[in-house]
Amino acid sequence: MFKNKKVIVVMPAYNAAQTLRKTYEEVMEQDIVDLTILVDDASCDDTARIAHSLPHTKVYVHERNKGYGANQKRCYKMALEEGGDIIIMVHPDYQYTPKLIPAMASMIGNNLYHCVLGSRILGGYALKGGMPLWKYIANRLLTLIENILMGAKLSEYHTGYRGFSRELLERLPLEVNSDDFVFDNQMLAQILWFGYTVAEISCPTKYFTEASSINFWRSVKYGIGCLATALNFRLSKMKIIKSQLLPQH
Repeated sequence: MFKNKKVIVVMPAYNAAQTLRKTYEEVMEQDIVDLTILVDDASCDDTARIAHSLPHTKVYVHERNKGYGANQKRCYKMALEEGGDIIIMVHPDYQYTPKLIPAMASMIGNNLYHCVLGSRILGGYALKGGMPLWKYIANRLLTLIENILMGAKLSEYHTGYRGFSRELLERLPLEVNSDDFVFDNQMLAQILWFGYTVAEISCPTKYFTEASSINFWRSVKYGIGCLATALNFRLSKMKIIKSQLLPQH
């Protein structure tokens, strides 16, 4: 609990057997976490078996691989059903340190922000942590274009370390979003569309063999999806188009 608010950590998982237990243990070292929820997207390894052995953990296993976005939809649905007031997403591949959970939870729990991102760019951690140069350049370029089109000033849109308030998750039309990786980007566009301020904190990150990552061509597809989302946002703001991703409010 944080100020009588239930803190739930959700972990969208795919083939995370090698790092799951280490991530979970560090999550639970943060004394404010009440429950963890892990959704396994039909992993080919022992992710589900390990998850079922973890205390204070609700586990859901997809019978077939549905995609990263579909995994998150299930995570947030379960977190709300379990009464979460502060919901923080941590990848179980240990790329992002769970030690920032208390800081993120306090920013939400003190009613300062409804969304907090752990940014790899703030503080210059990305390259130091081993982010490939091509990914860093693509991240910076995409973020620049997205900030221009969506009128924001974020350091990056592509982090997988995110915290949300219950109010925010209940308001977003997440079901209309993609089931693939661009879900993350569409979700941020919706948050900005509804007028919420997005907070960021500097987050060290690690790139290593076991950490999940998408290949070059999937990254290209993701990048095109991000640009399409940002353009959709701008055209909707100008009332040139109507988008189901960005309903009128």
